[in-house]
Amino acid sequence: MLTYPKQVPVRAIRIVARRKGLSIETEEGRFFIPWEECSSRLAAAKQNERLQIKVSPMGIGIHWPLLDEDLAVGPLVKGRMPQ
Repeated sequence: MLTYPKQVPVRAIRIVARRKGLSIETEEGRFFIPWEECSSRLAAAKQNERLQIKVSPMGIGIHWPLLDEDLAVGPLVKGRMPQ
């Protein structure tokens, strides 16, 4: 039987919605992702809709209740250099 290594999800320590994008802090560092690079839905949203977020209890997902939009932290920071 083949077994595959379990991938550890990227977890956010802190996430702050800002005017121009998301500020995400993980164990690897801090990242800033402009709204246009998060999703087209977030890029087109009103500012008050983008600023209201809920972070999953484990810190692996972000939810925008006013937009019904969900994103995982891992893909957002993958391939980016910490700032």
